[in-house]
Amino acid sequence: MIQLNNIHKSFGKHEVLKGINLTVKQGEVIVILGPSGSGKTTLLRCINFLERPNEGEVLIDDFKLDSRHCSKQDIVTLRKKTAMVFQHYNLFKNKTVLENVMEGLIVAQKIPKDIAQGQSMRILEKMGLTEKVKAYPCEISGGQQQRVGIARALALNPKVILFDEPTSALDPELVGEVLLAIKRVAREGITMIVVTHEIDFALDVATKVVFMDSGLIVEQGLPDEVISHPKEERTRQFLRRLLPESSFAI
Repeated sequence: MIQLNNIHKSFGKHEVLKGINLTVKQGEVIVILGPSGSGKTTLLRCINFLERPNEGEVLIDDFKLDSRHCSKQDIVTLRKKTAMVFQHYNLFKNKTVLENVMEGLIVAQKIPKDIAQGQSMRILEKMGLTEKVKAYPCEISGGQQQRVGIARALALNPKVILFDEPTSALDPELVGEVLLAIKRVAREGITMIVVTHEIDFALDVATKVVFMDSGLIVEQGLPDEVISHPKEERTRQFLRRLLPESSFAI
């Protein structure tokens, strides 16, 4: 289980997160929707302390981290329980596809190279990338690069995978292959928190949809409830920009 308690984050005088509370059960797929600037990505980065909250607690299973009273080792421990798939892939350009996936296993988890290689190959096969293991990032498509990023996250066997708009940097024709890869991960029962604007994906895969605006959670619930029958006017305003008027009840 993942629990966020009263998460606040400011950059200078700008308060980005204004007291977020969220519970994620094991195996859930949470999709976070919201306009640009609503705090979605900052919230993801606060979960694994890529951004340290100014206030609040993060709990993953039995490990609790208080943002005001934590050591560097505490943060390392927290990050070992998470993996992140970035919007712009963040692959090592000087390493092959296989080496990119192996890197975290060897460096962070101290797994012997031969074992790391075997584990990485099995995951790359799941991602349909067996023929690309010797290629460098510049030699494969954006969709393939993002699938490498997903494979890299899976290899770490985290408690939760955080996806930061994983399709927003892709050409439209490549979006489908990445969403399909994420769906495969969801079917394996891995806990995921996904920031995205892909409404069909949210309806198809999410167990819960969270709508954020101005640093707050405005509405959350089952996908059909939030997307097709939103209770809050701000949620309706947002969805009107993405969906035909007939797609949800006023």
